[in-house]
Amino acid sequence: MRDVVYLDQIEQAEALLKPQRIEVLRQLAVPRSCTEVAAELDQTPQRVYYHVKRLVEADLVRQVSERRVRGIHEGIYQAAARSYWLSPRLVGRIGLRQTRDRLSLGHLLDLVEDVQADVAALDLSRPDLPSIGVSGDIRVRPEQRAAFLEELQHVLQDLFTRYGGAEGDAFRLAVACYPAHTTATANQGDAP
Repeated sequence: MRDVVYLDQIEQAEALLKPQRIEVLRQLAVPRSCTEVAAELDQTPQRVYYHVKRLVEADLVRQVSERRVRGIHEGIYQAAARSYWLSPRLVGRIGLRQTRDRLSLGHLLDLVEDVQADVAALDLSRPDLPSIGVSGDIRVRPEQRAAFLEELQHVLQDLFTRYGGAEGDAFRLAVACYPAHTTATANQGDAP
C-alpha cells in the first residue's frame, strides 16, 4: 500500500467521491473480501462488489489475493494508498497565479499546489526517500511581524547560499507561514 495516490484524472475523482465508496475504501485499509466489508457496513456483498469494481477500475483499490469459499473464488481487495489527494488541476486554474506578492494568500495557495504536485511525482514506494517535514506554532506580536519576516528571510537566504551549489542531491525547500486556526486561539478573547 502506498502512502498517497495523487488523483489528476476526472474519472478517478468521480469514482472516489461517492460517500458509500469512501466508506468501502476505509474498510479496505486492510485486505478484505467484499463479503467482509458488506458485513461491516450492513450492505449486501453484491452492492459492495459494485463499488469495489468501480474503485479497481480507477486504480484506487487492488485485488491482492483470491481464496475459495464454498466452491466460489472470492477476491481479497485492499486500498491502493493510505491517502488520496485531489489535484487542484482537476478544476483547472481560475485566474492568474499570485507569484508576484509573496505575502499574499494566493501565493501561498500556489506554493501548496506546487508542493503537492512535486510530492505526488516522487517515487513514494521507495523506503529510503529522503525527506523531512517540520511543523510548529509560533506567536508574533503585530509590532514584531516585519522583524520576524526579515529574520526568517535572512535565515533561509543563508541556507540557500550555503547549500545552493551545483553538486549533491537536489532538494526543494518550501516554507509557509499562515495564521493558525485553533480552538485555543479562537477562544482567547473570551477569557476573563
